[in-house]
Order: sequence, then C-alpha cells, then structure tokens
Amino acid sequence: MAEIATIARPYAEALFKASGADSSSVAVWLDELAAVAGNPQLLQFADNPKATAQQVFDVVSGVVKTKLPEMGQNFLRTVIDNGRLSALPEIAGQFRSLMNLKQGSFDAVVYSAFDIDAASLAGLSGVLEKRFGRKLNLSVELQPELIGGIRVVVGDEVLDTSVKARLQQMKAALTA
Repeated sequence: MAEIATIARPYAEALFKASGADSSSVAVWLDELAAVAGNPQLLQFADNPKATAQQVFDVVSGVVKTKLPEMGQNFLRTVIDNGRLSALPEIAGQFRSLMNLKQGSFDAVVYSAFDIDAASLAGLSGVLEKRFGRKLNLSVELQPELIGGIRVVVGDEVLDTSVKARLQQMKAALTA
C-alpha cells in the first residue's frame, strides 16, 4: 500500500496547488473519478494493451455524472497517460487530507445500524467535535450488524458505543 501512496502523493500535491481556492469543487469531481477508477472492470479495460488512452478517457469521462472542467479533463488525461488510473482513489484520499489540513478539519465516518436524519447528525456533530477536540466532516455509513448505537472513526481513533461492542465486552467479562 505504501507504494501506491508514494505514487499518489505528487499527483495530489500538484492538484492541490493548482486548485488554489477552488479545492472544494475539485474534491467533488476528484471523488467521483476515484469512485469510477475503483471499478475492477474499468481497471481491467484500462490495462488492456489494445485500449488506447483516448478510449479509456472517453469511458471514464462518460461514466462520471458531473461534467469535468478543463482542469479535471487535463488531470484525468495525465493520470491515464502515465498509467496511474488505479492510484486515483489514493490520490483523492491524499487530496482530501491536504484540503482538511488547510481547513483545520478531519474526516469522520459514523457507522450506524439505522439512518441518521440531518437534524440528529448536526447535533451529533457538535457532541463529537467536543469529544475529539477538532472540527469534523461527518459521513454516515450503514452497518446493520451493529444492532444499535454508533461507531465513529476519526483517523486512527475509534469511539464505539454500539450494542455489538457492548455485547462483546460482556462476553469477554463473562468468559474471563
């Protein structure tokens, strides 16, 4: 994994410098490109020696929902021409990290057994920002196996208040 991170770093840094104050809109289309580039069938097509760089570009840009600006098209062409399409998800992650560092915020994933509405998420955001002591960008992912409660991951820190975690703690206490 370190190899991909090493490959992705110069792309992410160059794109971040080039985006300037427009980094939030760049993050939107970059995340879309990363999601598309994560498809194994697309990567297999891109690795096919018979597929030209233009064909790969046309397929990727055709699948992306938003229209790529000129900077996005140039960036995608550069990535494809250099054979780095598989590194796009890592490039997007490093770009987001640079953006968060500049803004002084961190990405946080809230795993929940049930949907969380916008009002509850806003309240939860305030509580979590106090708990972790920093500004957080929350995203929610459903994990029904948690049974109830939430599990929050911020970088390498985890706050697990799920029913599943409590049941595991009880099991460990009873079997010890």
